[in-house]
Amino acid sequence: MPTPTQLCPCGSQKELANCCQPIHQVPTRAQHPEQLMRARYSAHVLGLVDFVVATYHPSCEAEQYREAIADSVHSQWLGLEVISSEIADNGEGFVEFKAYYQDGEEEFCLHERSRFLREPAGNEMQWYYIDGEYPHQPNEVPEATVSVSTVPAVSDKVGRNDPCPCGSGKKYKKCCG
Repeated sequence: MPTPTQLCPCGSQKELANCCQPIHQVPTRAQHPEQLMRARYSAHVLGLVDFVVATYHPSCEAEQYREAIADSVHSQWLGLEVISSEIADNGEGFVEFKAYYQDGEEEFCLHERSRFLREPAGNEMQWYYIDGEYPHQPNEVPEATVSVSTVPAVSDKVGRNDPCPCGSGKKYKKCCG
């Protein structure tokens, strides 16, 4: 259980109780997609599987992937870097970020541009995570030569949010999945 003066894991330098924790309690409190993305990252650090599942867009049918989501949540998360966030003219929200985690002795970086939709949730509006893409940087060093990979750890099975093995740069669920 977090202490009252614990800093929020999202890296905001605010106390958890004044940052992501209120959104964990009531997701409609996120007024910007970046707030929801930070709360989802913090939920990973704090082991809040129910929150992560509940903040996927209903079309993602996250409940049927609860076990894989729980595996992701229970990784060792090391830090978050928000690169940019915006709400487009069409109302979609976008947040580009890098989330760092450790698997065994190796550290990895999940670099994603996430897309969020704001839709009714009861009597209020709520941001939901819908999907994301793995951006390619023009001067990025090829993955084989960097110590921190830009893709999640590889396992025997491809996770629905992992990069597609075909190399398209899309998530597996939006490509070959």
